[in-house]
Amino acid sequence: MSRDLRKYAGQTNVRFVLGGLLLILIVGIGLIYVFFDVRAALMGLMCMVLGISILIIIWLSLWLMEKIVRGADR
Repeated sequence: MSRDLRKYAGQTNVRFVLGGLLLILIVGIGLIYVFFDVRAALMGLMCMVLGISILIIIWLSLWLMEKIVRGADR
């Protein structure tokens, strides 16, 4: 059994972020569907996906910069 606490913390953070995003998507789109209709829920889904994709692009660019900087240190 491994005791790598950094790896465990990283896995936990990833699970929290994915769970939160999933919860926001399911509950948010579900409430839009209940109070309005299918078209409004699809528009809400499209807006949420667009917003999340922008965050993913920012995260990927920062991750790539980190890899480049760590590679230049060696």
